[in-house]
Amino acid sequence: MTIETEIQQTKWESFRQKAVINVLYTCRVLEESNEALLRPFDLTLPQFNILRILRGQKGKPATVKLLTERMLDKSSNASRLVDKLLEKNLVNRVSCPNDRRAVEVTITEEGLALLRIIDRELTRIDAPHPGFGEDDARQLSDLLDRLRTTVRPDAGP
Repeated sequence: MTIETEIQQTKWESFRQKAVINVLYTCRVLEESNEALLRPFDLTLPQFNILRILRGQKGKPATVKLLTERMLDKSSNASRLVDKLLEKNLVNRVSCPNDRRAVEVTITEEGLALLRIIDRELTRIDAPHPGFGEDDARQLSDLLDRLRTTVRPDAGP
């Protein structure tokens, strides 16, 4: 379905405006889809993001500052998210030996096991779609990188 049909708008000031609206709208559609996938696991998108960052640490602890820097949603409160994940036994938190005010966070085996289950679900729903293949995904990703660089020049090429 086209963006015109989705939001019932037919006139645009420019193709650039249409593209930006399309990206924003599509972002929300993808968020809703991922939220629905995570709901049965009692996880929010930011919590899932924290778990994936911690898994990427490969056993090395992460500070809350590092988590905040790497999160997709910079407006989320990483400390609060870690607290929620701690309640679910998906992460461990210990005081940093070098700085007692800081904490180090690691993912638990339970957290890793949950991510493996979610990964299988993501693989199942991300199976190749006939109308949107790997080449399309690569091209879209490259275009989004270029767009983000024009909006935030400090992001680099």
